[in-house]
Amino acid sequence: MTRRDIFTDVAAILYPIPQPDPGEEHDDGFLAARDEAAEDQERAVENLRAAWDGGDQDPLIGALAGARRAKEEAEQRIRELIAYGREFVQPRPYTLGDLAAAAGMSISGTRTAYSHRDVAQVADATGAKPREWRASDPEDGQATA
Repeated sequence: MTRRDIFTDVAAILYPIPQPDPGEEHDDGFLAARDEAAEDQERAVENLRAAWDGGDQDPLIGALAGARRAKEEAEQRIRELIAYGREFVQPRPYTLGDLAAAAGMSISGTRTAYSHRDVAQVADATGAKPREWRASDPEDGQATA
């Protein structure tokens, strides 16, 4: 019986090995993805052990904190992409319905998902100029149009 430990278990959760669908042939792409995931697991085990041995970090707590950071970064990207679709695309912005469906949000949630700060970050990243806003920025209490 193989002895399990927290390092290999956390690595297996972070980098799952793809499993073939029943009756599906294993093409080169599937085999490459499987090999890559196995290599990612091995590297993760080494990194988790090194962090633990160095006294820096518990493997599970570190993985959870990393997943939370990734989630926050993904949420920020979603806000910026919505802002881009609404404030930068010309001649007409994307509809709230289309953006909501793509983001897995409600239309009202999409309408309020981004702020002036998100628009400014998109402008900085792209060099594009947003359309004029008529709403006030709650962070500074002043209208921006």
